[in-house]
Amino acid sequence: MDKIPFNKTHVTGNELKYIAEVISSGKISGDGAFTKRCQRFLENRYGFRKCLLTTSCTDALEMAAILFNIRPGDEVIVPSYTFVSTANAFVLRGAKIMFADSETNTPNIAAKEIEALISPRTKAIVVVHYGGIACEMDEIMAIAQKYNLFVLEDAAQAIDAYYKGRPLGSIGHLSAFSFHETKNIISGEGGMLAINDERFLERAEIIRDKGTNRGKFSRGEVDKYEWTDVGSSYLPSELVAAFLYAQLEKIEVIQACRQNVWAQYYKGLQPLSDKGFFRCILTGNEKTQNANTFCIVTKSELERSCLIDLLKEHGVIAAFHYLSLHKSPFFVNQHGNRDLPNADKYSTRLLRLPFFAEMSSEEVNEVIRLVVYFYTKDSQNHS
Repeated sequence: MDKIPFNKTHVTGNELKYIAEVISSGKISGDGAFTKRCQRFLENRYGFRKCLLTTSCTDALEMAAILFNIRPGDEVIVPSYTFVSTANAFVLRGAKIMFADSETNTPNIAAKEIEALISPRTKAIVVVHYGGIACEMDEIMAIAQKYNLFVLEDAAQAIDAYYKGRPLGSIGHLSAFSFHETKNIISGEGGMLAINDERFLERAEIIRDKGTNRGKFSRGEVDKYEWTDVGSSYLPSELVAAFLYAQLEKIEVIQACRQNVWAQYYKGLQPLSDKGFFRCILTGNEKTQNANTFCIVTKSELERSCLIDLLKEHGVIAAFHYLSLHKSPFFVNQHGNRDLPNADKYSTRLLRLPFFAEMSSEEVNEVIRLVVYFYTKDSQNHS
């Protein structure tokens, strides 16, 4: 069997056609027909009040920090087990990051620990739906309401995932999505800010367009095109939007393929998880995951390294994920002495198996076979 990569780009077939349409139209800069199609599709499918495509999820997070009016000295609660952009967006505005630990059973932020981190300077809570698995949003939103805090959903990995029937990204005041090539729906690089609170609708458009009212001007709502606020150039080109739309119109097909891969992994590996060899990360009740990834948690960092090596010897690429941000070189001296044991556990023991829409049943079975062999080879040798 050929080597099995960790990820493989899925192409639906209409990407080049739509990109050619954009080139032929003569308008390849942002906010053209395909951008509007993508935004309308996502608003209609998931009930977001407004969607704005961005050049990356990082940019969407940075827009959220501006919209929340984060200023030097404000505190923002962020999970330690996440990608650097989740925290960096707020650091750029001068915020003090208060890192929270993960849950015991998922890498998501531990809702029960949030309240202890709140101070008079706290401005916002950021949640990350790791691997498309929902955080405990009812509990988190109740805490935010109690203390009058904003909630940002970092839904980079959570397109088409749900919490109690509600799409992830539609619950907090704002949410940020990624369309990076490693995600379910892709445009190479790309992202989106979803706005669920009407207070942010008008300003978000201005911030995204360099701090100008060009959107209003182009619609004839004002007679001057002016600099009215802070902002930057966050809108992607029509070439990116065209690629993305080809993906969105096939989202049902893509998701069905990914769910099949996830189900096959689960069927093949859950029996070993039940026996205590390792632990599969599952969604829990009333949550619908989106087949973003399939992860296991090993018993030690050494065990994970040995498993990665065995898989690699057989041409299979598996990967660990984040390193706890509270222990990063940039932040370690700012964190203090609070232990975050679950975040550290996932940093040293979580392993992501190969996962992509076009992954064949034979490829999934080969990965399963190798994982099973790794954990049972000693008993097999003694039998």
